[in-house]
This record gives sequence, structure tokens and C-alpha cells, in this order.
Amino acid sequence: MKPIQLKEGVYWVGEIDWDLRNFHGYSTQRGSTYNAYLVIDEKITLIDGVRPYLFDKMMQRVSSLIDPASIQYVISNHVEMDHSGSLPLIMDVAKNATVLTSPNGQKGLLAHYKRKDWNMNVVQMDEEVNIGKRTFKFFLTQMVHWPDNMVSYLVEDKILFSNDAFGQHIASPERFDDELYFGIALEEAKKYYANIVLPYSLQVKKTLDKLSSLPIDMIAPSHGIVWRSHVNNIVTEYNTWASNEPRNKCLIIYDTMWKSTEKIAHTLHAAFNHSGIGTKMINLRHNHISDIVTDVLDARFICVGSPTLNSNMLPTVSAFLTYLKGLSPKNRIGLAFGSYGWGGQSVRHVEEALKECDFDLLENIKFQYIPDETQLQETYEKVRQEIGGKIDS
Repeated sequence: MKPIQLKEGVYWVGEIDWDLRNFHGYSTQRGSTYNAYLVIDEKITLIDGVRPYLFDKMMQRVSSLIDPASIQYVISNHVEMDHSGSLPLIMDVAKNATVLTSPNGQKGLLAHYKRKDWNMNVVQMDEEVNIGKRTFKFFLTQMVHWPDNMVSYLVEDKILFSNDAFGQHIASPERFDDELYFGIALEEAKKYYANIVLPYSLQVKKTLDKLSSLPIDMIAPSHGIVWRSHVNNIVTEYNTWASNEPRNKCLIIYDTMWKSTEKIAHTLHAAFNHSGIGTKMINLRHNHISDIVTDVLDARFICVGSPTLNSNMLPTVSAFLTYLKGLSPKNRIGLAFGSYGWGGQSVRHVEEALKECDFDLLENIKFQYIPDETQLQETYEKVRQEIGGKIDS
């Protein structure tokens, strides 16, 4: 692909990773992109980078526009390797360039690469750097989602280079939101938020408040498409996701050995569904945890079930709960359920994990062997009664 022009003198020069299917535990069925941007002005500026194995492709795009040795500024919005991994290669080509980064960014880059010979300028909150006809303004966004994160705003062109914020893992020939079906872009943005940004929702809200006064024509993230026609839509969605105010939606997440736990899951589905709550059944054997937590993002009720195996829950359930705890969703209501032959410890372990997530808990459900129709009917009635007072009006 050739460079793609965002505005006059501003280009996408990144690379598409068509084959990426796993991003440190996050299932990326649609691949990803690593977005780097080039601003051609009196001081030529490169924003972020790509993984090292994609450096040559990025340089081909850069070289079709300018001599890479003429780059004078390299903005490093984030130290993580998918953005900074090619920085040593860039600096070997652009030997006179200066790296612009946050205070924590400088610490991180020095710790990663041990290159004290690089020229580095540390930028502070609201600091501006003029590059000729244009000016960059920098906003420190600590813990969205690392301590070093910042975003860069090109004042005259009204472009926010947002790094990981507003990103999506998707490989596509389209570069803009109005070239790709909006539902796909939003789905991937939601999954990205749920798996990467959710634990930092408080910081996201503060950042959105900081940036709310900026006139923004485009949001150019470091993964996925560039937002230009749906800027207001994606900012609105981020505000909603960051609010941690889920809707009346229920997820029934479980694994089963001999179908007893699955019988309970179906009964719960009926109880929630007949109470007017949209309910989704999710078998952990067939669904990846990164897809499940995308649904967690806007679900108030989280029911988790497991039979007992070796005095514990099934490994699939344990892995999901560990992942869920790390993402720290707030304002959720949990329910532990399961079955057993002789031990019965699994439900207690599931409930303890949900408590560690700080969920409000409904009374757990546990049956020995195979629950009969009378027991399941009693469970149905009990759950409907218990959730009656939990439903938002």
C-alpha cells in the first residue's frame, strides 16, 4: 500500500498485520494494524511506529514521500513494544531526530533500549511544539493504559493522535471509518476497550474531560481505522463505557462435564429472560475469554457456573475469572452456580472469585448429581423473585 493522506501534508505510513491472531491473550480474529503517521512541515515529524518486523514496509511508505534521514521529530506516545519496537531502527536512519515523549515515556524508553545517545525532549501537560506551519499540543494521559501514555493534538489540522485510545484490532484495506461498515468498527472498538482499557475507566473519564474542549476533525489511533465521520459517535461510546453503568443484560458463562451444570444454566436463562432481561448463554469451551468480556462491558448480571473437578472449578472457568478480575468491571451483580458428585467445592470457589471482583452477589445455586425438574422449577422461581428487586426501572 501507498501512504494514505489524512489531510494535506499528513499521512498514514503504518502497516497491516493480516496474520495476527493473538495479542497477549486477546483473540484478534480480524488481525490488526500498527498505525504510524508522518507530518510533512518545516520539521518533518513521525508519530509512533510499528513492530520491528514491519519496519521495512513502513520505511517504504515514508521513503515514497521524503528522505527518512530528514525526519527531525519522532513522537513516542507510548512505550509498549507494538508502538516503540521499531524506534531503534528509526533512530538509526533519522540520526539527527529528537524523540518527543512524556516524563514516564523517557524513563520507559531508556529502560527498554538503553540508548542514552538519543536526543530526547520531555514534554509536559499542555506543552506545545511548533514544527513550522503547524503546532503539536501534548496531553499526558497516565494509565490510559500505561503510566507513560500521552496523546498528541495537531492544532491547525484538528487531528488527535490518540495512540491506544479509540483503537481497534482490525486488519483492513480501509483506513477511515466511513470506508468500513460502522458496525464492525464499533464492535472492534468495544472489544478493544473491554480487553485493554476497561481497568482504567476512571482515568479515561478524566482524559475525555480534558479533551472535551478541543475541536476534533479526526481521531487517529495506533490500531485500526481513523475516525473522521463518526468522531462524536466513538467519543460518546467511550463516555458510556467509561461510566461503568451497565444495562439490564445477563451473561450466563459456564463449562459443564455431564450436562448438570448446563441444565442449571438453561434454567437461569429462562428465569432472567422471562423477567425481561436480555440473556446470553456462553459456553467457555467454545468462546474465547476476550470475546466474552466484550459482552461483560455492558452487562449488569454475570452468572458463572462450574462443576467440581478435583475439589475445584474447571480450569476454563478459573482462567475466565482470573481474566475478569484483572479487568475490574464495576457495578455488576454476580451469581455462582454449579453441580457436583461428592465434593461440591466449585461453587464456593466461583463465589469467592466473584467477591474478589467486588460484585454484589445473588444467592448461589448448587446441586448434587443431576437436578430434577422439581429442583429446576424451584430454582427458576427463586431466581426470578431474587432479581425482581435488582432490575432497573
